Amino acid sequence: MLSPEETRRYARHLVLKGFGGAGQQRLKAARVLVVGAGGLGSPAIAYLAAAGLGRLGIADPDSVSLSNLQRQILHRTEDLGRGKVRSAGRFVADLNPHVALDLHPLALGPDTAGALVARYDLVLDGTDNLATRRAVAEAAEMARIPLVSGAVGMFSGQVSVFAPHLGGPRHADLFPAGARDADLPSCEANGIAGPVTGVVGALMAMEAIKLVTGIGAPLIGRVLLYDARETRFSELELGPDSS
Repeated sequence: MLSPEETRRYARHLVLKGFGGAGQQRLKAARVLVVGAGGLGSPAIAYLAAAGLGRLGIADPDSVSLSNLQRQILHRTEDLGRGKVRSAGRFVADLNPHVALDLHPLALGPDTAGALVARYDLVLDGTDNLATRRAVAEAAEMARIPLVSGAVGMFSGQVSVFAPHLGGPRHADLFPAGARDADLPSCEANGIAGPVTGVVGALMAMEAIKLVTGIGAPLIGRVLLYDARETRFSELELGPDSS
């Protein structure tokens, strides 16, 4: 049940047609893991925490650096050198004390992703390397939970949902085994417009909320593309062996 304070806090959800108390209760019961507390993780974590998730896990091995602050809105100048999960945890606790936090200051790989991901109902991946992306995707597929995946570069970004257990394509259908980090745009080398991460990270949070509450049609089998320079969204259909 929602407390009187939660009822006031989530009032705009409770009067939202199609969402209401049932949707808010599903959010409160949900356990969601966000991998990466950087450019994409920051807005995703902020909106998920504000929405009233019951339990939010945050995994990231890195510390806050000065160049992060141009786009990673969870972190402050005074957080420089602090672990990103610790900084993100402080932000969430200040924003919404009703959210239970799991802070995981570790890198996820083939040996660590499976056990951690299996503790949650849903995972969001906003990391910037294919090794971590693949490990998280494989863990989510094994655990039979949806994966919300986002990526950005320069002035563009994309988001999709992978849920093979629901009949959708696999992560490997978009990022096949032959793909390498060198083939993808690097934010460090090529730059990134800060608000692009906000747009894509917010879209990731929305997909997560839809999956948790059962509202709407998630981006399963579709890749949503965002072009900031042209202010244009487009969509690609994604099926098995699309690569």
